[in-house]
Amino acid sequence: MMFHKRRLSKDRAQHKDMLKECSGKKLHMSSYSKKMFCGDMPGGIAVSEEFLEKAGEGEYCFIEDADISEYEEKIEAVILYRWNRAYPADVYFTLDLADGRWSRERMEEFEGFSHDRITKEVYKRAR
Repeated sequence: MMFHKRRLSKDRAQHKDMLKECSGKKLHMSSYSKKMFCGDMPGGIAVSEEFLEKAGEGEYCFIEDADISEYEEKIEAVILYRWNRAYPADVYFTLDLADGRWSRERMEEFEGFSHDRITKEVYKRAR
C-alpha cells in the first residue's frame, strides 16, 4: 500500500470510481489521504486521524496507510483496487480475503488515468 511512507499511486480515474461507489454515504479518511481529493461528494468526506474508530455502519473508509486488521470484525465489505504493475512496498494490505470469511461479489476492470488497467474487486463478509 505504501513505500517509504509514500503512496504507491494516485490515479484520478480510481478516485473518481471510488467516489461514485461511495456516493450518498459518508467517506472517512485521514488528512494525508484527503490531499488527493478535490471538491465535494454527496454524503460528504469526513477527515480525522481517528477515522477508523469514527466510521459507522454502512459508511466507507479510504485506507492507504493503516493496518486495519484490528477493525476486521467491524468491516462489512472491502473494495480493493489493484494496479496493472508491481510497485515496491513496505506497507501491505493485511486482511486475508481468501480465508473463507470473505466472498468476492464482483470484479471489474477499467482504464486509469496513469495506469492502462485498474482492477476493482468488491468483497463482502461471507455469511
